[in-house]
Amino acid sequence: MEYNSSREHLIIPEYGRNVQNLIKYCKTVEDPKMRQALAERIIVLMSQMNPQTRTMEDYQVRLWKHFFQIADYDIDVTPSIGERPQPEDRIKKPERVGYPTKDTKFRHYGSNVQKLIAKAISMEDGPKKDAFVEVIASYMKLAYKTWNREHYVSDDLIIDDLESLSGGKLKVAHDANLDNLHRQVQQQQQQSRRSNGRRQSGPKHSRGRVRRRRKK
Repeated sequence: MEYNSSREHLIIPEYGRNVQNLIKYCKTVEDPKMRQALAERIIVLMSQMNPQTRTMEDYQVRLWKHFFQIADYDIDVTPSIGERPQPEDRIKKPERVGYPTKDTKFRHYGSNVQKLIAKAISMEDGPKKDAFVEVIASYMKLAYKTWNREHYVSDDLIIDDLESLSGGKLKVAHDANLDNLHRQVQQQQQQSRRSNGRRQSGPKHSRGRVRRRRKK
């Protein structure tokens, strides 16, 4: 009796030993046309054994890579994907993640503030630009309060930081109210708590009065 432990190691177990033996036999076929035809039939068989791979975008590439891996990349056939898989293809290198190399001032405000400031600088002077600058300053105060809840933040601090971040190109009006966004966020949170409280408590049913029947 022959045990699997004594047999040849399965390179990709999901295809089973029969597919591995077929690919091994395919390597011994001398006629190039017959060897190519047999390889393509084996690919069809591999796809039938793993139908879930058909939903993948590049399932044919995956099958041919597995075929050549099982063949130890020592078989003279032409894959339908065009390029012959190579041993180094098995080692997948993750794409390099691009991190910002530019130093950011006042990181607690976030990188989006830098983009908003650049947008405001490119705008023409006028009421629209002034309103946009006020919104930026209000957002900066909201961000500062979010990350520094234990510290008091004044409007003067936000105005100075905005002027520093914009290189002195943006200034906020003295009568500007920088607490608008903070109040809106608080109101939304309160409304959300109220609506959640109503859902949890459920509808209240009023008690109806039971009328007593008069004795005849």
